[in-house]
Amino acid sequence: MNVQNTPDPATKTSGTPDLAAILANSGNLRKKRRWIWPTVLIVVVAAAAGAYSYFGSSGPRYDYTTQPAKRGGLSVIVTATGSVQPTDQVDISSELSGTVRKVNVSYNSAVKQGDVLAELDTNKQEADVQSARAQLASARANVLKAEAEAASAKNSLDRLTGLVSNRISTQQELDAAKFTYDSALATKAVNEASVLSAEANLRLSELNLLKLRIVSPIDGIVLTRDVDPGATVASSLNAPVLFTIAGDLKRMELQVAVDEADVGHVQEGQSAKFSVDAYPDRNFPATIQAVRFASETVSNVVTYKAILTVDNADLLLRPGMTATADITVQSVTDALLVPNAALRYSPPTTARSRGNFLTRLFAPPRPRGNRGGDNASSAGRAVWVLRAGVPTRVQVETGPTDGQFTVLKSGEVKQGDLLITDAVARAS
Repeated sequence: MNVQNTPDPATKTSGTPDLAAILANSGNLRKKRRWIWPTVLIVVVAAAAGAYSYFGSSGPRYDYTTQPAKRGGLSVIVTATGSVQPTDQVDISSELSGTVRKVNVSYNSAVKQGDVLAELDTNKQEADVQSARAQLASARANVLKAEAEAASAKNSLDRLTGLVSNRISTQQELDAAKFTYDSALATKAVNEASVLSAEANLRLSELNLLKLRIVSPIDGIVLTRDVDPGATVASSLNAPVLFTIAGDLKRMELQVAVDEADVGHVQEGQSAKFSVDAYPDRNFPATIQAVRFASETVSNVVTYKAILTVDNADLLLRPGMTATADITVQSVTDALLVPNAALRYSPPTTARSRGNFLTRLFAPPRPRGNRGGDNASSAGRAVWVLRAGVPTRVQVETGPTDGQFTVLKSGEVKQGDLLITDAVARAS
């Protein structure tokens, strides 16, 4: 007998999920999800609004100081200090020792080349000259005597030569006569050399006598005089300077020390102007004549000497005056200029951190790169332009600067734009 087991309806209900219940639960879950996303969005917007209210609207307000961009010319200046010096300056000493007998010039005396500045005592040198003349006369007399003896020896030699040929005299006598003649010629040559030596000694003595008269080698002005009558002068390798004479003071030169950082910009022919303490309200023109290659180091500071020519026709400038020169190394005309203060300006930290919060919140991440500031290079510098009361950052490329203004090569800045140079928070 076949028996079929039929499942109990109650057992089926408890073991297998009801399809209707599953569908009901799924519908409830979808309804819950529809409410989750709007709720999240509302929370985010509320948080952003609150943050904006705190960081943006509650930040301080600023009053801006501005300067307009302008067109004009600009000169790049290199400043250097130095002193005014004569173009020619000679230190005069004495080549000989002696006692100063007379001084003919004083400070500021105008002299010509060859003028006698001072005279030393000449008694000794005059005696030396007389002695040299006597030695010369003696040497010349000895030459005359030697010539006479040579002539006599020549006659004896000629006579004995004839006697020997006639077999009247011997060969021995002839040889002796020849020796006597040769000796006379040698004595004559020695005496002639003595004459040359005596003449040289006389010239030297006369020259030393002239050197006792100290003369000016150039036309000029006596700057210093360090000798008085009666003083003793001693000649040596380091002979003391008796006089200093400057050449024509109507043409002078300015010697300035140019810093090694600036020497690459300084060239021959560039114009300059300088001032001295004696005339602080007056500028004197000058021109670069040369820049020396040799360096000078003082307190670990390396400089190079530049020589500038100066016209001193009115004789206002004096040797040794300290001067400050401004050398024009570059000039620009009709360029767009921005104040350097605008290039240095950076918005206040508070304004940058609080202002425009929503923009920064949803902005894409900043690219990685140089974070060293806005003005890392001439091509990466920036200025802030005040447009409709709102600061706007403008990227610019700069050129030469004179320390106050800088040439603008490119950038969305035009003449008359107000460039921010400072910002002051308003009192609350």
